[in-house]
Amino acid sequence: MTNKKDDRNRQNALNYHEFPKPGKLEIRATKPMANGRDLSLAYSPGVAEACIEIKEDPSFASNYTARGNLVAVVSNGSAVLGLGNIGALASKPVMEGKAVLFKKFANIDCFDIEVNESDPEKLADIVCALEPTFGAINLEDIKAPDCFIVEKLCRERMGIPVFHDDQHGTAIVVGAAATNALRVAGKKFEDIKVVSTGGGAAGIACLNMLLKLGVKRENVWLCDIAGLVYEGREEEMTPQKAEYAQASDLRTLDDVIEGADLFLGLSGPGVLKPEMVAKMSKRPIVFALANPTPEILPEEARKLVPDVIMATGRSDYPNQVNNVLCFPFIFRGALDVGATEINDEMQLGCIEGIAALARETTSAEAAAAYRGEQLTFGADYLIPKPFDPRLIGVVASAVAKAAMESGVATRPLEDLNAYRQKLDGSVFKSALLMRPVFAAAAKAERNIIFSEGEDERVLRAAQAMIEETTDSPILIGRPDVIAQRSERAGLKIKAGVDFEVINPESDNRYRDYWQTYHGLMARRGVTPALAQAVMRTNTTAIAAIAVHRGDADSMICGTFGQYLWHLNYVTQVLSTEELHPVGALSLMILEDGPLFIADTHVNPDPTPEQIAETAIGAARHVRRFGLEPKIAICSHSQFGNLDCDTGRRARAAMAILDRKAPGFAYEGEMHIDTALDPILREQTFPGSRIEGRANVLVFANADAASGVRNILKMRAGGLEVGPILMGMGNKAHIVTSSITARGLLNMSAIAGTPVKHYS
Repeated sequence: MTNKKDDRNRQNALNYHEFPKPGKLEIRATKPMANGRDLSLAYSPGVAEACIEIKEDPSFASNYTARGNLVAVVSNGSAVLGLGNIGALASKPVMEGKAVLFKKFANIDCFDIEVNESDPEKLADIVCALEPTFGAINLEDIKAPDCFIVEKLCRERMGIPVFHDDQHGTAIVVGAAATNALRVAGKKFEDIKVVSTGGGAAGIACLNMLLKLGVKRENVWLCDIAGLVYEGREEEMTPQKAEYAQASDLRTLDDVIEGADLFLGLSGPGVLKPEMVAKMSKRPIVFALANPTPEILPEEARKLVPDVIMATGRSDYPNQVNNVLCFPFIFRGALDVGATEINDEMQLGCIEGIAALARETTSAEAAAAYRGEQLTFGADYLIPKPFDPRLIGVVASAVAKAAMESGVATRPLEDLNAYRQKLDGSVFKSALLMRPVFAAAAKAERNIIFSEGEDERVLRAAQAMIEETTDSPILIGRPDVIAQRSERAGLKIKAGVDFEVINPESDNRYRDYWQTYHGLMARRGVTPALAQAVMRTNTTAIAAIAVHRGDADSMICGTFGQYLWHLNYVTQVLSTEELHPVGALSLMILEDGPLFIADTHVNPDPTPEQIAETAIGAARHVRRFGLEPKIAICSHSQFGNLDCDTGRRARAAMAILDRKAPGFAYEGEMHIDTALDPILREQTFPGSRIEGRANVLVFANADAASGVRNILKMRAGGLEVGPILMGMGNKAHIVTSSITARGLLNMSAIAGTPVKHYS
């Protein structure tokens, strides 16, 4: 009788691969192909110029073609994980999946190539003939010992990296997990006894890697289906297994497991019994990596040895040994320096990068992707999660560094730090645009107070501030709650050591704060009793008073609650004749560049004066990002073609800007498409004051501005930085409830730098 859940899962998997378009890959052009000129450049006659350059100097292939970012995943389908020898054609979904992972995690283009060839030497000939097309080769799912032969021949004959991921990718991740497991257990590679089951390509590669990490050859005991690999054994032997043959009378896994520190399983289900785990050394390490059913399940191992340190190949248990932690990033680093091979030094650099990252504070992005899991370094968190966005920067830069130092890089990098920042910018969309802001923040030391200091996003932002900036966070909240949530999130920051806490329930500044608030609000109906209640319960008002009194330089609030509610208290306490809320500016980071939207929150139907003020404030803030403002005043009317309310206010705002001559490019009133399409704008209104596409859209009502902002976020994949509260001299910023921890870090950098006046 079939299981309905299994049937449903099977159908879901088939639907995923078939719809809306068969397969998981497609090819897209990276250059325009819209007219005859484009055709003449892409093909005849323009393409000849690139061909001539490459013929003169083959290294130019990385300049003029996609080769420098192109990997081939090659398989004959003879050892597909969990399926065996299913043949080349049936392996194609797996190889397409591998290509998708290359693109997703490291932005590497990939062709999957399935080859009907079982002879390893002929397969090697085919792979070697592909060298002009690719920058690197990933061999995949080729049975042992054929895989050893194919890789050896290809590495000897090819001048590009050749990497059998089933061997070396698994070995690298095992090496990283073992590095940290031994740290947790208080042991060293050179002292441990290793017992391994399997003897296939991955198993042998893992043992070879453990030797490179310091394990002594005589301390490795390899078992396979025929028992211990011993000197003189002939059954089920290969030259690779023979390297680990022991001179011993012991014959079974049960015989040799006594006193083992590390069990490494790459064999089959149920091979390791709980009684065997009990025979191992104190605080044993068990890597049961057979898929889908491991050599022993964690709950079985813990029946007799509760403190066993476990890793499996499954995603439903902690410490999944997953090759995706390695292969995209080792190829990324190798390609970017033009490495001729992936050598031992690069693999060891990859191991240390992965292991070190697990020992750091977990990223907010990884915590969000794996909500509910404890991601704090220890027995249940030995290696990072695949969706930790820091992997590419940490691991690829470590690989690139090792390639350069070992002499296999043909295009060495001049600035490794800049390279890592570029990699981080590829996954953190805001990183590149925020760089000028963070650079300015590094020259100032400001105290930034967060009104919702108990929020995990705020805690993560505070940790990042301490690590990445010179600013100091102040958190409003209950110290015990902050400590508990910091520990739960795996954060290292400590109240009173790394940051200051204002406790609404018992802070010694309470009297000074409520009296200050009462002094400001006494003639606006606030009694002493009400002032006291506000300073006990309203963290936004507390933060505003802290800034007013000079205990903090700037405040950030709004991680929950309604924007205008927060704005009310900010305005009550911090507004002056010189400083008052002008508008909210949202930076939307889109695939084709940044776009600023205003006013999204402050003025529902701004007056002409407020629209002009918003444009001037936006220009100041846009320049903080190293960009020159091109401001479009948007309305329902376009250059006077409609006599409507938004059009009249936009025209009046234009007149105010004309009188002020603010020193930046602006134009209006106009539609959004006219603002963003310079060709359309020239047709509609020749001789416009702005050139190219506008990078700031200022609207005549908040509904339009907020609507555009939300559409760009939800449907165009835009990442928001902000909203930035303009007009307050950086004393206050109000975010929205959807903000992330990285968004809060970005806002702290914005709050941590002065706003220059350009008007």
